[in-house]
Amino acid sequence: MSRTGEAVEARFRRAEAWDLVALRDLEREAGLAALGHVFDPARHPYPSDEVLARWALVLDEPGVGVEVVDDPGAPGRLLVLVAHDASTVRHLAVAPAVWGRGLARSALARAVASIAAAQPGDPAHLDNPAQSAVASAAASAAASARPREASLWCLVENHRARGLYEHLGWLPGAERREAGWPPYPLEMTYTLPLP
Repeated sequence: MSRTGEAVEARFRRAEAWDLVALRDLEREAGLAALGHVFDPARHPYPSDEVLARWALVLDEPGVGVEVVDDPGAPGRLLVLVAHDASTVRHLAVAPAVWGRGLARSALARAVASIAAAQPGDPAHLDNPAQSAVASAAASAAASARPREASLWCLVENHRARGLYEHLGWLPGAERREAGWPPYPLEMTYTLPLP
């Protein structure tokens, strides 16, 4: 339910190769709305080709999940995207038209649940009893190797996102790095302890 009382139905699905342009377009739309003060489009044009190429790599990368919600009013357009691996939320974007309606919260919850459930190995496919003992030991080690926290990087100047993360219990970290696009603003880490 939004602050205005409008609910947005969030039917998440796995992103596919045909979503590449929509992924880039949503990231651009959300980024310009939230970060125009950082990435001035007059001085630093949006790197459309580079972002499109990055999304192609992300979609093909083993161990990375990308989920999206389609815009029911505009075929081929997305309302939300979230990408994560076994320990890190890599990307989150929500269409500005639906900000404040719980989609970012839902997307983060899905990513964190997946991270919390991540296991570096699954011995269930092994039928050989000799291998099963080894697999059981590996499963035990894998369980202890599960991430104890989820992490993400956020632009220091992305006050809207930082407010959401902190409201949801994410803890700001001290680590900083330059973002990958001009003018290379600083990013900071956030972590969320997992149950």
